[in-house]
Formats: sequence, structure tokens, C-alpha cells
Amino acid sequence: MKRIGLVIIFLLSLNGIAIAQRIVEVKTNLGAMRFELYDDTPKHRDAFVKLANEGYYDGTLFYRVIENFLIQGGSKSSRNAPPGKRIGYGDPDHTVDDEILSHYFHKKGALCAPRQPDEVNPFKQSDISQFFVVKGQVLTSGYLDTLELAVNRPIRKKITSQIYTPEVQEKLKNLKAENQAEEFNKLLRQVKEDIESRYQLNRDVLEFSDAQRKAYTTVGGYPDLDGKYTIFGQCISGFEVIDRIAALKTDENNRPLKDVTIEVNVIE
Repeated sequence: MKRIGLVIIFLLSLNGIAIAQRIVEVKTNLGAMRFELYDDTPKHRDAFVKLANEGYYDGTLFYRVIENFLIQGGSKSSRNAPPGKRIGYGDPDHTVDDEILSHYFHKKGALCAPRQPDEVNPFKQSDISQFFVVKGQVLTSGYLDTLELAVNRPIRKKITSQIYTPEVQEKLKNLKAENQAEEFNKLLRQVKEDIESRYQLNRDVLEFSDAQRKAYTTVGGYPDLDGKYTIFGQCISGFEVIDRIAALKTDENNRPLKDVTIEVNVIE
């Protein structure tokens, strides 16, 4: 077993007590990247560190590479895999309960855990036997506005149809015909308030925060993934290595034609 300890870097302090940060290095034959692991995703942090200490990821490949999207690696099936072999299978013995937190999002350099689709994995458990790093691309504010509209417009339309029913429409029509302006306005106001209230409470409504907008329009990322995967770390050096790997030519399975080998160390 490699002699790898948990690094404690005293960068922050709270009431005079140092707060530990865990830093890992992902070395490849195209360069090295360093990542800070988040302390508020402890299940993923600890599982990742444990596997790194055991050398689990060493010798595996970045086997799935999509430019302007992500680089994914760590699967044991990629170790010593011959060219052209389909690889990247998960490991059911290394699943972790999700720790999806809204204040983390898929900006460039985000270290994330893949998982099986919702239909076979409704609790969104992660497969920590693998990991992926977001490459993404720089987006415009207009593009982010369009994403919000694409998600939110159908939500508002559905809510409206549930509240502004044919019966309600007929009642409003009759009140107007009977010149009952006060009752008409009261009912119409209630309908609008109910629609807005239910819309604001809907958890699927998409609204990018100021931090998301700043990141996605400067360093870039892939916002379509937000809220769907656990992000448990962030790149702090080696962004050029992410670019280098993401730019590689790949086969029909998105595997680089040039193998990118992995070694993960928890820095001492």
C-alpha cells in the first residue's frame, strides 16, 4: 500500500482553530491536476480518499473524454484495457449516498461523482469508483436566460392549467357578462396569486444565482448537470491539463486514441 496521508493545510481559521483542507493530486502522462475536496460532502470525500490510499485509481484511464463537456476516469475496467475495448463499467461495491448541494455547481474544474440513471437509481447514489471533471465552455448571459426559459415556461404553463381551469374561466366570463367587476377582479387576482405562489414553491424552477452566472460566463462550465450529480471537490491547479485531455481525439466510444493514465495521491 502506498504511504499516503491526509494532508492538513492550515489555510483558514475559525476562533483560532485551523480548518483542514484535503488536497489530492491526479497525475497523468499529460500533466497533473490538484483538487480541494469539500468537507461538507464527507461521504464522498472519505470514500475517495480511502480508495486513493489503496491505490484503487492508479493505472486506470481517463476513458471518456468529450470536449466542452467533461473528462471521466477511474473505472477499474479501464486498467490495462486494449485499444478499442469498451470500458467504463461501474462498481456496485463502491456506491455512496448522494450529497447534492445547491451551492456547488458544475463550473470548470468541478470534481464530481457519476451515477446510474434515475430509473434504476432513484436515490441518486454515486459511483465513487469513478470520477469526472467538468470541462464545459464559457457561456453568455443570454444563453443562461434561454436555459431558464426552457425549463420554467413548461412549469408555469402546467401550473396555470391546473389553476386556471375551464370552470374558472367560465365563472370569470359570467361575472364579466353580469358586470360584477368587484367579484371578477377578486377572482382574477386570486388566480394570479395562486399561480405565482405555486410557481415560486416549485423546486424544479431554474434560476441561476449570481455566483453561477459569474462562473459560467467567465471560467465556463456545464450548467445542464446542476442538481443532478454530487460535486465533492474543485480543481485548484492544472486547468491546462483538463484542456489538454479534453482536446484529445477519441474513438466512437469517446475514449482517447492516446491513453491517459491516472495516479491519484493524497498530498502529504
